[in-house]
Amino acid sequence: MTDTVNLSIRINKGLKEQAENLFAELGLNITTAFNVFVRQVVRQRKIPFELTLDMPNDVTLAAMQELNDMRAGRKRKVSLTVADFVKKMRG
Repeated sequence: MTDTVNLSIRINKGLKEQAENLFAELGLNITTAFNVFVRQVVRQRKIPFELTLDMPNDVTLAAMQELNDMRAGRKRKVSLTVADFVKKMRG
């Protein structure tokens, strides 16, 4: 018999239920799934999936590039006030 210890963690109730449902479909309980995760961390010596920050969408990336271009003098600054923009958008 292996030497085991109890581990107590806090998790959002809804997230736990979703995870338990998924694990059940895979034939696992949450304890077994967690053990699989921890074994992979130890075996691979890293988190076994990519951790990333939320990436901006294409519109935001384009706006960021436009701002960088304006700052670098590659694009003319727009002289449109917010009020003028709203009027223009309303037709």
